[in-house]
Amino acid sequence: MEQQDKDNSQDGLLAGSLARCAQGEQQALRLIYDSEAPTMVGIAMRVLRRRDMAEECVHDAFLQIFQKAGSFDVSRGSPRAWMYTIVRNRALNIVRGEARTDLVDDFEPMGLTDDSENPEDAMLRMSDTRALKRCLETLAPVRRKILLLAYTDGLTHGEIAGKIGMPLGTVKSWIRRSLLSLRECLA
Repeated sequence: MEQQDKDNSQDGLLAGSLARCAQGEQQALRLIYDSEAPTMVGIAMRVLRRRDMAEECVHDAFLQIFQKAGSFDVSRGSPRAWMYTIVRNRALNIVRGEARTDLVDDFEPMGLTDDSENPEDAMLRMSDTRALKRCLETLAPVRRKILLLAYTDGLTHGEIAGKIGMPLGTVKSWIRRSLLSLRECLA
């Protein structure tokens, strides 16, 4: 009975933290992270079997938890079940995506690269988009390269991950965060 009371109390704290996340309070996300991240990494590890990918998965899941906290409904289930479902689904999506990208380690022998123009040259070519160019230059070089590979070369997230040797989750989250940075910069 004492354990059940403790679990109910913890669920109440998590539900309150999710409500504060829905209002944009980042400290509430930190509280959730501190209490749940180790378990979430364990869940992701069972699916992904690689620590680095599991950590990326949990990172992506926390971004999603923060963004979708307003959709959590305590009447439909516990906060833990909701968050762990997000982690599990994210891990499964990574497995599905990695199955496609792990098939090829090197894209050059397949002729999938074009030596005529690299992403940095494409950025310099954008003469009439001075503001975009200025904002792109504020990004870290590797993040800028990933973004340009996606939008100037038309590579998929999986192709980019294979080309630069990064986990798919990292590429996706870097593209997402870079686009948010560009949006803020251009605003």
